[in-house]
Amino acid sequence: MSEEYDLILAGGKVIDPASGLSKIGDIYIKGKKIAKIEAKNLLDSKRSKKSKDDRIIDASGKIVTPGLIDMHVHLREPGREDEETIYTGSQAAAAGGFTCICCMPNTEPPIDDQESVNFVYEKARKALCKVFCVGAATKGLNGEELTEMADLKEAGAVAVSDDGKPISNSRIMRNALDYSRMLGWPVISHCEDLDLSSGGVMNESYTSTLLGLPGIPSLAEEIMVSRDLRLAEFTGGRVHIAHVSTRGSVELIRAAKKKGVKITSEATPHHFSLTDEIIKTFNTNARVNPPLRTQKDVEEIKKGLRDGTIDCIATDHAPHSIEEKDVEFGAAPPGMVGLETALGLVITELVNKKILSWEEAVAKMTVNPARILNLNLGRIEVGGSADLTVVDPKTSWTVDISQFKSKSKNSPFEGRKLTGRAWMTIVDGKIVHRL
Repeated sequence: MSEEYDLILAGGKVIDPASGLSKIGDIYIKGKKIAKIEAKNLLDSKRSKKSKDDRIIDASGKIVTPGLIDMHVHLREPGREDEETIYTGSQAAAAGGFTCICCMPNTEPPIDDQESVNFVYEKARKALCKVFCVGAATKGLNGEELTEMADLKEAGAVAVSDDGKPISNSRIMRNALDYSRMLGWPVISHCEDLDLSSGGVMNESYTSTLLGLPGIPSLAEEIMVSRDLRLAEFTGGRVHIAHVSTRGSVELIRAAKKKGVKITSEATPHHFSLTDEIIKTFNTNARVNPPLRTQKDVEEIKKGLRDGTIDCIATDHAPHSIEEKDVEFGAAPPGMVGLETALGLVITELVNKKILSWEEAVAKMTVNPARILNLNLGRIEVGGSADLTVVDPKTSWTVDISQFKSKSKNSPFEGRKLTGRAWMTIVDGKIVHRL
């Protein structure tokens, strides 16, 4: 029977939140597609146990999910290929279990026209995973004039954003949301009031006062979240709030959803795994934007993930060179890499602590981001793309940045013990990562 297929994942627990499937089974792959799904274990047969067929992968004790999707990644190409390229970013993604990533437009130059979108997709042809492009919302990311959004969509962009900075002009944001309604895609909003955050390098709190570092108040995020929710309600457009970091933001989003506003949101692993207490070490790899907040904020983010207020988990993978980060805390650029630690943090901090079930966690990293971006991915179904992540849920490991596939190593999780990681990553039926 195995001769009919190119690859068989046998005996793993198959979790597909889109269909509700959650049971031991076999997945048969032919070419780039899933050819068959059976709720049994091929390896139970005496004949198969004796088989040396290397097309049969023993997934016993593993969890097989739709390929993970990260809708918020910075790949630095073009412009800063010393920090990351589309190819090295895809290597890091594959190692972390991601079969699809979406790159943000704050490159040098920005991804703000059809030519720059085409550049990304040409480079992505050699990537180990699927790469989709988020186009700039404003020309040059200057916040003053909208890009030709219809042209960006025609070229293959899946959303627009000025991420890395906010769209401060409310009229521009209103117009962007008007277009989002017509084009059927989201505006991904980096919510930050620059007048309130100016000069800040960490969360404004007792800790910032203790350390003598200028703070960024929660209000800087929450004011812009509130504005964008009202604009989305007024225009009927779709807004996606990136990297939610405060308790107040979660509460605002929860209330807006109850009113029926077209709002989705994401949280990063570092915002539910770390607090501003880590800044006491002055580790510049912990400087991010929005900044790490308090334990109360972390708990509300976890609550928002649990009750569905926060739709998905995204890394905000932001590579920086060692030289850029090897400075005093306030002079370091914000951002950390996250593709290779995200899954372990989700399992360790959310699943194993009973914040989310496996099915809920997988949904927030597969079908939910796929739905937000209108991608025909994030499912395990016959005829669908053979994009799969095989997770070893029990393996214990220690984060070692020297082993990262990413070009950059700026992670504050160095030395942290985690449980669970990607054992195998399959993209279009091809194994691109295996422990």
